[in-house]
Amino acid sequence: MDLPIDTALIVIDVQQGFDDPVWGARDNPDAEANIGRLVDAWAAAGRPIVLVRHDSIEAGSPLTAGTPGNALKDVVADAPHDLFVTKHVNSAFYGQPDLHGWLSARGIRSLVICGIQTNMCVETTARMAGNLGYEVALPLDATHTFDLEGPGGVRLAAAELARATAVNLQGGGFAEVVTTDALVG
Repeated sequence: MDLPIDTALIVIDVQQGFDDPVWGARDNPDAEANIGRLVDAWAAAGRPIVLVRHDSIEAGSPLTAGTPGNALKDVVADAPHDLFVTKHVNSAFYGQPDLHGWLSARGIRSLVICGIQTNMCVETTARMAGNLGYEVALPLDATHTFDLEGPGGVRLAAAELARATAVNLQGGGFAEVVTTDALVG
């Protein structure tokens, strides 16, 4: 893809706590490798990289600040980055420091968003980015999620949730759903 040189890579919640069995079955075992490819490509090109970490405030969460699960996974733990955002809600735009303010101050209008979980923090951040007027690309193969139970005991597999996210984001005009290969060749 032909992206502006200042396109920011937003890497969401690639944390050790998502390896905890409490989450259940996941999809896309290649997500971390693809995230690593994106980080490497952005770093090599000197493009802006934003790392985001979820500091859960829920009791017993594997992502609670100060616990081993809160730490970033090795694939991004030592990644060069221009901004590090912490949050305790789904959207990286409600974290600290202010992501939208940082991007706006630099004139950045194009984003690539990847990370964990596809249908939670990744989708929420992509939707907000679209609403804020950013051009958003979401490499679905650089995300993953987990099976989830909803109302009335309805259970959707992680792959179904990822497919729904892709339809929601592209069909709803929030983002262009792409592959890692389309972004890094």
